[in-house]
Amino acid sequence: MNLETDILIIGGGSAGSLAAIVAKEQNPEAKVLVIEKGEIHRSGSIAMGMDALNIVVQPGLSTPELYLNSALIATDGVLDYKPSYVMAERSYSILKRLEGWGIRFPKDEQDKYISLQVHAKGKFLLEMDSPDLKLVLAKKIKEAGVQVLNRTIVTKLLVSNGTVYGALGFNLRTGEFVACSAKATILANGGCARFSLPNSGYLYGLFDYPGNAGDGYSLAYRAGAQLTGFEYTSCSPLIKDINCPLLYITLTRGAKVINAFGEEIELEYLSTQTMLKELREGRDPIFIKMSHLPEERIKEIERILFSVERPIQKRFWENRGIDFREGLIELGITEYQLCGGHGMTGIVVNEKTETTLRGLYAAGDVACVPLQHLTGAFVFGEVAAENAVAYASKTQRKEIDAAMIEAEKEQLLSIIDKEESKGKISVGEFEYKVRRTISDYVVPPKNERKLLQMLWWIPRFRKEMKNIRVSDYHELSRFKEIQFILDCAELSAHASLKRKESRWGWFHYRTDYPEQDDENWLLHVVLELGLKSGEPQTTLVPIKTGGD
Repeated sequence: MNLETDILIIGGGSAGSLAAIVAKEQNPEAKVLVIEKGEIHRSGSIAMGMDALNIVVQPGLSTPELYLNSALIATDGVLDYKPSYVMAERSYSILKRLEGWGIRFPKDEQDKYISLQVHAKGKFLLEMDSPDLKLVLAKKIKEAGVQVLNRTIVTKLLVSNGTVYGALGFNLRTGEFVACSAKATILANGGCARFSLPNSGYLYGLFDYPGNAGDGYSLAYRAGAQLTGFEYTSCSPLIKDINCPLLYITLTRGAKVINAFGEEIELEYLSTQTMLKELREGRDPIFIKMSHLPEERIKEIERILFSVERPIQKRFWENRGIDFREGLIELGITEYQLCGGHGMTGIVVNEKTETTLRGLYAAGDVACVPLQHLTGAFVFGEVAAENAVAYASKTQRKEIDAAMIEAEKEQLLSIIDKEESKGKISVGEFEYKVRRTISDYVVPPKNERKLLQMLWWIPRFRKEMKNIRVSDYHELSRFKEIQFILDCAELSAHASLKRKESRWGWFHYRTDYPEQDDENWLLHVVLELGLKSGEPQTTLVPIKTGGD
């Protein structure tokens, strides 16, 4: 399938959906195409809906400056000012857009939005009641006349002289090959949730959307874009075994955290660092306790968890025979991820979502706007669309060379076994081994020897990929995802080696450099593909403050 479009959007989650809608608003005549690896009605990190809009600056109650100060605290100062400021500045208009679409934001008896204190400074998180937010977005995309290709994985960005002009991929069910020429391309395909291995050992039982395998990071890296923040390997205290989030929903509504001895852990928000301290000192397991809460508050928590957050939780607790009114919820620290929304990892972008490649924009978790959450996905989906449409209006579409299309197609087809091969390893087993090794050597606590050991493993894994058994197009897509994960692991190991200090609490804790060193390391570690070496090259880049 050969396609031509004005705006190509890779990823149909929150950022990609907003980008598609706004691109059509900007220019109703523009051809807009979304390529989505899942199914756009239920894909991406929110999948269904959300219980909160994490960052909203309400006029008269807060300011973008206060949010920026809070973000600087949360990031230990490693933050370019302008993107975060723009996000805060545009956040209220996002709320109003969503309200106009019928999304409900609860208000108190004074008719004010219900806001919660979760940031270092200011109350920016607003409650949101939107169990069908993703369906609303999908409906708006259809109404706008946007073309959508579902179940299609992008395998390569097309680049010529530093300009991105399209992408190649295939349908992971039918195998139909897709070549798309575009005037402007927006990457909005999430972070790398499938990074280290969950404690459960189940490859896809993750905190974040399991379709997020670092596709966007790898595609941008291989195309020559700059990336940063890969040493920020984040994890969160989650519900043990099911790995669902719980803390924002329960602690902000009065739940308590207790250890194995029934001692309450006094804190506003349970951090990974705090929980690890309890584990190291033998006071685990750690629990959430809600038995002291009034019935109406427990029902409120159940409503959010069982509808907006993850409906599967209702069955999970019923099968375990646990009632929040009496039982305890055990927490665990499990897999680590790379993410621009809940972390600091991503493609280098400016406040216009421009990457270091012409014609390529990035929005949402794939972009490095630290701790941007859902607000950032929506804001920068808008921003990316505005700038991509403007760029496309003065750009000529480049034709894709037929020989290049055929070469990529043949390379992909060569991976599929023509007949069942004995003695080869399955894609699932191979991914398990890769991610178990990431768990061993890349995530905290880090040191030089461990990180070098990961870099020793990576070329061996790549060489051994020829022994993976691939019998259909779905398995071929998972084969490609393993390549993406390996790229992310390599980038993370290089970035972690380069930053010779500890920073961000546990998320980049090096036992050989245990102290934070602002004098030498209040900088970005930026990565890009070395043209001669074919390996990641690291450089140190100053933080861009308001005047830069």
